[in-house]
Amino acid sequence: MQGLPAPECGAAAWGLKRRDLAGRPIRLKTIAIATVFAFHTMPIYRCNQCGFISEESTAPIGSQMPCARCGTASTVFGTVFYVEKLLERYFAAMREIKALQQAESPAPADESDAVSTSPPQRGAAREDAPNALQDVNLHNTSLLATAEQHAPLRDWFAARQIEARFDYALADTSGFFDDAARMVGDNYALFGELMERVCYAYSKSHSWVNLELAQLAQRDAQSINALCRQLYSHTFFARYHYQKPEKIVRLTLQTAPAVRQFFDGGWLEWYAFMALIDHLQQRGQNFSCARGVKVVFPNEDLHELDVLCLPAGQAPICIECKSGEFRRDIDKYLRLRKRLGLDKSRFILCAADLTEEQAAGLSAMYDLSFVNLQTLGAHLQRLV
Repeated sequence: MQGLPAPECGAAAWGLKRRDLAGRPIRLKTIAIATVFAFHTMPIYRCNQCGFISEESTAPIGSQMPCARCGTASTVFGTVFYVEKLLERYFAAMREIKALQQAESPAPADESDAVSTSPPQRGAAREDAPNALQDVNLHNTSLLATAEQHAPLRDWFAARQIEARFDYALADTSGFFDDAARMVGDNYALFGELMERVCYAYSKSHSWVNLELAQLAQRDAQSINALCRQLYSHTFFARYHYQKPEKIVRLTLQTAPAVRQFFDGGWLEWYAFMALIDHLQQRGQNFSCARGVKVVFPNEDLHELDVLCLPAGQAPICIECKSGEFRRDIDKYLRLRKRLGLDKSRFILCAADLTEEQAAGLSAMYDLSFVNLQTLGAHLQRLV
């Protein structure tokens, strides 16, 4: 009996016995390698419009091609790159879920009585440390606008895998923004319309505002005129003119972005910021404070916090400020408070146009603390 042919090995195993239709020899090893390489680098795309995912063997990596489902232009990625990005997002989401679970877990019964022996974090404000800001005039200082002053807040976020980005200059009170905010906020019932008129003029690209005061009570007219004159002296208006016989105030608006932002709601952030740090200083409390803090969560979600303060030995106090519509943002703030792990009482939404009754009702409905300019101070008294 004739035996079976011996298996080929070495070069013969990858021999040239097979040929294509044109008679050209085909190297089987080359085919195998090319197949494996194509499998590992098969391009893939995901449509950002409809979410459709598909492999695409013809389009080069990095190119644009229409989605097979909806036609939206989509970028083609290499499979390995795409999977790496998916895994990064997955593990970031898992870390955040774990952090949220830990924040919601009840503390052990003896935790409040336990004495921590671990050293304080770098830059952390200590309750027993001398208060460097106790004798500082907080309404006229650049001491708040330093990296050192912001360090405890940065460390608090870093311990929770959250990146905090600060603009130190936003906490500098050596200018007139805080003074102007206090003048407006302390008498918002009278000055609120002026702020709205100026904000509206900016939104319509107008360069001036005229205020007719003849129909107002004499005392109110004098107060509004005095505020306009004071704001002009602090350069919030480019020109000020009072026509006494007609009782008309003519104001020319500034074009500086910082001034425009002040009238577009920044005044309320300044008012809340100063109210908070004034209160903590009066209590002799060490603290770290900031304005306009951009926080980046592990899954790369970006949010901005209007006013933030970390009293020594306590959780932060966050104040979100709304001089206009806020109702559509309630869900966003509910999620943000939960992600930060803050108690309802320490996540405050300060809305200038809320009545006390409305603020109390909304606070009862949602896991947020609603206040207006009149009730903000009382709420801070209960916190610290």
